[in-house]
Amino acid sequence: MTAAAPRAARLSVLARLQLGLEALYRVETRLPIDAFLVDADARSAALGGAGRTPREQLVVQQSEGELAMALFVDGRALANLERHDPGRRLGAHNFGDFCLAVEGVSHFIYLALCAAGDRPVSQLELELQAEVDKYACCLLLAGRDPELRRRLYRDVRFADDLDADERARYQAANAEADRYTGALERRYVDTDRTDALLTELRRFYRLALPEKLGRIAAL
Repeated sequence: MTAAAPRAARLSVLARLQLGLEALYRVETRLPIDAFLVDADARSAALGGAGRTPREQLVVQQSEGELAMALFVDGRALANLERHDPGRRLGAHNFGDFCLAVEGVSHFIYLALCAAGDRPVSQLELELQAEVDKYACCLLLAGRDPELRRRLYRDVRFADDLDADERARYQAANAEADRYTGALERRYVDTDRTDALLTELRRFYRLALPEKLGRIAAL
């Protein structure tokens, strides 16, 4: 009798999201996201005890040309996603936490790629891409839902502790993503043109912010 081979360790929700987003956009960071995940205490130490502490946050520090990143995602959200795997069913019980996780992974991948390409990126660009990524992940995971854009972009409440600039940035990202995904639905989703949808998403992903906004206006 021979011993059975050990079963491969199950990937975390964040790791699976990273693999999915990188496959969707045909990019590769070669950075395992779980190695950059920090808890609340480590996040607080990195921030020096100052600033906002939202449920998802990418902490970035730059020194002498080197970029350091750490990702915080609320532990209760991750625990809920481990209990209620969105890959099995995405519903009211895990939708909000899934979108929170997608946002964190989106920020991580996008900033890592921009840093590797020595390309500057604004916070608005990060937020806009994350809003689009939420739509793409929900659509590809659960299929077409006529209420998806309403849930993502209209039934939202911005945090009370945002300053004026932050609130304007989040509102702009939300509104532009709503416009863009509306165009995607009319052109590709409603007509079952999945290949064309993926081509458009990948093209949009590689644009800088001015070109992204121009693309939205053109569509």
